[in-house]
This record gives sequence, C-alpha cells and structure tokens, in this order.
Amino acid sequence: MAVIASLVLGADGSSSLRGNSAAISTPIDRERFLARRRRCDVIIVGGKTARADGYKATPVPLVIISHSRPDLLDVNPKAHWWMMPASEAIKRAQKEFGSTVSIEGGISMVSELLEAGEISQLELSISPQTGGENKIDREKLLKYFEKVDEELVVETIFYTCTEPVIKQR
Repeated sequence: MAVIASLVLGADGSSSLRGNSAAISTPIDRERFLARRRRCDVIIVGGKTARADGYKATPVPLVIISHSRPDLLDVNPKAHWWMMPASEAIKRAQKEFGSTVSIEGGISMVSELLEAGEISQLELSISPQTGGENKIDREKLLKYFEKVDEELVVETIFYTCTEPVIKQR
C-alpha cells in the first residue's frame, strides 16, 4: 500500500503563486507529476486545493475532503466528496479504489499526514520560481524520511523521499 504525496515549491520555498501551485511548476515537473498521477488508483485533495488548482478532469477517482460541497462534483464525474480527516479518507479510498493513493493536497494536509506517519513516499520538486506565497521549509519536510534521493533536471530539483522516520500505525 503506497501513499505518495506530491508537492512543488519555488526556490524560495513558496508553494503557490497567485494562489495556484501550477504557477510555480516547470514543464519537466508537470510531466513527471502527471505520469505519477496516472500510476495511482485514487487522488485525494482538500477543498482549497480542488478550488485553486482546478481538478475538472482526472485519470482516476478524485476524493475531495471538504466541509462544504465542492462545485467540481458537477464537472468531474470521477469526483467524490467526503467529510472526514485525511487519514480516514486514505483508508476508505484504499478499500474503495485501490492501494496506491496520490496525496495532492496542500501543506496543511501533507503535514498532518507526515506527523501521523501516513505518507510512505514524498515527491518534492523545487523549481527556480521565486516570489510566491505560503513559504515552506523544505528541510523540515525532508527530515520525515530516512532516504532522500536528489536529482537535478532542467533547472528543477527532484527529491524522492522514502523510508519514513515515523512508521505507519
């Protein structure tokens, strides 16, 4: 069972630009992100991420965790709306859709799941973009994993983090 979180940050740690994470992504990051997404069984996002990043079409079921009904339910036929903590949503999603879960939520969701030992792999991309909002300390994220592989491709640094320090409960 794999729970893979994906995050992109600018070189200054910004996680969004004008409220959108895609604005700090690079073409190679986007290519790798979309390929990873196609290999999963289900995508989980929070309501804010769903609204900001526009999940109108997804290759697999999309679970939106939110207190209010997301408009995407009217647009994406694969979208589902659940009101529950992210860790419960992972378990339910694995039962209903399959064992490989892609977490594409924001830093609040990812941090909560890292603290709970629910993420088995973190895919962190660092683009050369600067000047965005919601800055995150990448070193804090990397410390959640024993094994961190780093690769530089076309001005984008890719970290593949495995072997979580906090083991899944």
